[in-house]
Amino acid sequence: MEEEMKNLDRSEMDGRAEGEVVEDLKDQAADAAASKEETEEMTETEEAGETELSEEAKETEESEATEEIKETEENPESAAETEEADQAEDSGDAPDGIVGKAGEPEEKKGPRFFGLGKKKDKRDEKIEELTDQVRRQMAEFDNFRKRTDKEKSQMFDMGVRDVIEKILPVVDNFERGLETVGEDGENPFVEGMRKVYKQLMTVLDGLGVKPIEAVGQPFDPAFHNAVMHCEDESVGENTVVQEFQKGYLYKDTVVRHSMVKVAN
Repeated sequence: MEEEMKNLDRSEMDGRAEGEVVEDLKDQAADAAASKEETEEMTETEEAGETELSEEAKETEESEATEEIKETEENPESAAETEEADQAEDSGDAPDGIVGKAGEPEEKKGPRFFGLGKKKDKRDEKIEELTDQVRRQMAEFDNFRKRTDKEKSQMFDMGVRDVIEKILPVVDNFERGLETVGEDGENPFVEGMRKVYKQLMTVLDGLGVKPIEAVGQPFDPAFHNAVMHCEDESVGENTVVQEFQKGYLYKDTVVRHSMVKVAN
């Protein structure tokens, strides 16, 4: 009896183990089916994504090709330079300023009209501005110096003419006094007056003061002041025949006109 009971217990345990195994197998089969479905869904999603990406890539390539064609039509020179750069890049000899596939920025050479392609540095602009200001100030200072020198010279000449105009009546009185004395050389007073007059005329000549020639010269209203006219056939017409008062020049400028008589 004990042996039969043991056999029954073993058979029951075996039956239970087989049921558990069957259930485990069913569960594994269900999990496998679910994972298969998930894998199929993921594969379909990936394929759909790849299809969309390929379509977008095609559209991008088409748009880039269209833009390149437009650029080539608008600017054939830049297109030729780009083709040369691409050929040099493929051959491994990239020209200076053109960067290959390393991702560095590529220097594009476009047309520059009237120097507008390159912006000036602010420091260069400031230097040019200051240089222009210095040049202008130097030019203004040079003009001011020349104008000041000219004004000084004019003021000096005006002062000299004023002094000469005041001295000329003294010279006239010396000449009148010596004319009345005549050629009396024995009188020491007369001799002294002649020496003083000679010294005075030497000083005036050193300053640039010279008498105007009048007698025997054609009448010139720029130098002569006619106060009398006479009829004289022995001289030419409009000729100065007598001088009543001497005229003087200072550096080619008339200080006093000669007072004369003119023959008609």
